[in-house]
Amino acid sequence: MNTMDSTSCMGHDGAISEQAQPMVSVVLPIRNEVDFIEQNLQQILDQDYPSDRLEIVVADGMSDDGTRQVLERFEHIPRVKVIDNPEQIVPTGLNEAIRQSRGDVIVRVDGHVIVAKNFISQSIAALHDHADAWASGGVIVHSAETPMGKAIAAAMSHRLGVGNAMHRDPTFEGYGEGTAFPAIHRWVFDRIGFYDENLVRNQDDEFYFRLRQAGGKFFVTPEIKYRYYVREKLSHLFRQYYQYSFWRVPVIRKHRQPTTIRQMIPSLFYLTMAFALIAGIVLSNAWIAFGIPTVYLTMLLMAGIYKIPAVGPNVALRIPLAIITMHTAYALGMIHGAGCLVIGVDGWQRSNRRAVALSR
Repeated sequence: MNTMDSTSCMGHDGAISEQAQPMVSVVLPIRNEVDFIEQNLQQILDQDYPSDRLEIVVADGMSDDGTRQVLERFEHIPRVKVIDNPEQIVPTGLNEAIRQSRGDVIVRVDGHVIVAKNFISQSIAALHDHADAWASGGVIVHSAETPMGKAIAAAMSHRLGVGNAMHRDPTFEGYGEGTAFPAIHRWVFDRIGFYDENLVRNQDDEFYFRLRQAGGKFFVTPEIKYRYYVREKLSHLFRQYYQYSFWRVPVIRKHRQPTTIRQMIPSLFYLTMAFALIAGIVLSNAWIAFGIPTVYLTMLLMAGIYKIPAVGPNVALRIPLAIITMHTAYALGMIHGAGCLVIGVDGWQRSNRRAVALSR
């Protein structure tokens, strides 16, 4: 493991040296974030990074929940620019914000993220200390307020829930496949292009795949700290993961391969269970029919029980529900997307761009 010395580009007073102070543009593609956006922007403005080397570009997807009124309170600040994103989807907002930015480094942040005071400086330190890295980012710390939300947060960090997604491991440091809110050298966009605007979801995963294919590296460290506030309801979680997996199919079609093997496991697992059930019924063999589901449900239950000392029974016993919701939604979304690909239903994707846009 390559360990980052997060202070190696710092002066004796803890400040970043002048040679490592690039202009940074924080870009935020948002829609309907009235509950979070004020704290979000204030945390970015209060960074320990030099204020004259930092700007914020917010691409608002025509919010109608009061978000725009909150943004108006920040527009008098010269470092803050608010632009319209009439397409209301993430990639169009990201791309336009990047085009209208001035930074040598682009940092992507979302509306549901609260960043640490040194989020920017640590992101730049990681790029400075790892010259071969085209991008840097932190591991995700999931947060929530309700018992179900806290169970969802735990599920989204659990190996059984998300597999070997290293950027969800709070202790991981090293080179990974990507992370949620990265700092990216501006020249990377000149080299590999912008985010694919045909992808309502997973445009970041597809971008990271092109980055890796071009020879780039992505350095991940827990020194880059932020909190991501998860969906608080199972229905919202189901919708989120269904969309994620459905929109992986166009990515697979574009590159003729999955960006990671991990993406295929939920669908393959559920199809295997279905075939085993049918085979067990045909062969009148209960072990074949129910063996895999029994093992799976036992693992889910154990995942919850194991978390009782850390989060208490009220949250822990909800964790299996969150994990199975994630897996089921992901499997069904990819199967649906694959079916649309087989029968050529591209129009379904186009007509639903707005339905699965930035809003929750």
